[in-house]
Amino acid sequence: MYSRTQNDNGSYNTRCLDCFMTVASCVETEKELDLIEVRHICPEKALAVLLEREKVIQSQAARN
Repeated sequence: MYSRTQNDNGSYNTRCLDCFMTVASCVETEKELDLIEVRHICPEKALAVLLEREKVIQSQAARN
């Protein structure tokens, strides 16, 4: 999820709502924002995925 704001000059900023990183600023169009947001690798989401995988691995190891 992202929070987009429009500047006085009509350009846009976008911020990731998971890690609160400013992903882009002073972007001219919303289409450009879409392309930039898709490429954002959120460290918070990546960490959550790794931790979940670790839980699954530990759970499987405990069963064996």
